Amino acid sequence: MTGVLSAHAQFTVKSNLLYDATTTPNLGIEVGVGGRSTFNLVYGLNPWSFKSETHGERKVKHWVLMPEYRWWPCARFNGHFIGVHAMGGQFNAANVNLPIPGFFFAGENLRSGVRDHRYQAAFAGAGFTYGYQWILGRHWNLEAEAGVGYAHAWYKKYACGECGGKIGDGGANYLGITKLGISILYLF
Repeated sequence: MTGVLSAHAQFTVKSNLLYDATTTPNLGIEVGVGGRSTFNLVYGLNPWSFKSETHGERKVKHWVLMPEYRWWPCARFNGHFIGVHAMGGQFNAANVNLPIPGFFFAGENLRSGVRDHRYQAAFAGAGFTYGYQWILGRHWNLEAEAGVGYAHAWYKKYACGECGGKIGDGGANYLGITKLGISILYLF
């Protein structure tokens, strides 16, 4: 009976617990659009800066919107899925170490740049996703997913995290992990 509910569910509401752990509240909605297809939309927002005596102000303020089409080989909301996702948003980052698996090319390496400078940027990208959902109960699922892809950022670079004038504009290209999640879902 539990598997039947998941296979016939029309939509879910979800939150990525890994994203929550980075102090980024997020909300996702996934809607059935065919017998074995769904459309997933996730929004995340991190509006905070953090200060410390030894490191000064640190921030990775950002918002992101990530739409995705998913195909399920057996039944939607149960088992394996593959997807194609897009993403877009903005960030303001300074004085942090970004543990982003992947690499920057044909532009500045933002992973090392944000240690000593502040970047304000808009970004957009796309990629491919693989994931799996486990049925936990009548209305609850657990989902794990990973995505790889490409993103481009259009940035303004500033001298330091808390002060300093603009020292340049540029672009950065990234190839690597674009999604990573362990989410809890409520199915309707």
